[in-house]
Amino acid sequence: MVVTVPEERFEDVPNFDYEPQYVDVGELRMAYVETGGGTDDDDADETFLCLHGEPTWSFLYRKMMPTLAERGRVVVPDLIGCGRSDRYEDRDEYSVEMHYDALKTFVEELDLTNITLVCQDWGGVLGLPLAIHEPERFARIVPMNTGVPDGTQEMSDRWHEFSEMIATAEDLDIGRLVRNGCYRDLSEEEVDAYRAPFPDERYMAAARTFPGLVPTSPDDPGADLMSETQDLLGEWEKPAFVLFGREDPITSHDRDPLRHHIPTATEQPDIWIDDAAHFLQEDAGEEIAEHIVEFVDRT
Repeated sequence: MVVTVPEERFEDVPNFDYEPQYVDVGELRMAYVETGGGTDDDDADETFLCLHGEPTWSFLYRKMMPTLAERGRVVVPDLIGCGRSDRYEDRDEYSVEMHYDALKTFVEELDLTNITLVCQDWGGVLGLPLAIHEPERFARIVPMNTGVPDGTQEMSDRWHEFSEMIATAEDLDIGRLVRNGCYRDLSEEEVDAYRAPFPDERYMAAARTFPGLVPTSPDDPGADLMSETQDLLGEWEKPAFVLFGREDPITSHDRDPLRHHIPTATEQPDIWIDDAAHFLQEDAGEEIAEHIVEFVDRT
């Protein structure tokens, strides 16, 4: 069964006055917000495609959107099962392929081009394969606190514990999860904004399943797509700028291997985002946006 989050759940979300729009991606609607951009006939307009991860939504990019909007069009979707996007109640409906196909359809339906991909967590797991497989649409990539898990990587005991907790916790508090993944303190209004897309358990299937979809063996679903992406990332010739939060215990160790794997990444400044944890957009969104605009300007 497909469910839609009641719009009134988002009435009290702070500092996010963007009107939601929707794209049909099969039987589901993918929500997005948009700002900035030039005229409709400006084919050279920069497009920033900002992709969030688990278990957040486009609200995560609110601190970055104003700065990016001064430089180009900013498109920020909610992954299926997140934010205002439709969702399946049945956990079995979720897969790497489903999420990837939905994102691919979204980008194609909006006919996005000249894209600078800004991606974090699952936004990178899904967005980087899309950039690699549709390079004519993408001008640059900015991977942040993310990776391309092809099943050969080693997952820590802490990660396995986290994955099990997400899948089985009797009372899953999404707001608390996000708060715990930030370096700075969030206000109660901000924490509630991350709870907004999840009125009750019926709406949580995507949040419950994301960690378990990470390939942990080369035989797992999605591993082939990730393995191919790894190979092609090693041949990426367009600009790439790797930006990771120094205080992220989940992905910080992946930063240097990723930066050295993408051939063009070491051509960019060697920058860590200090005082920033997993949700670095919350911790240092304004600073990150400035780095990205400078990256676009010099490339």
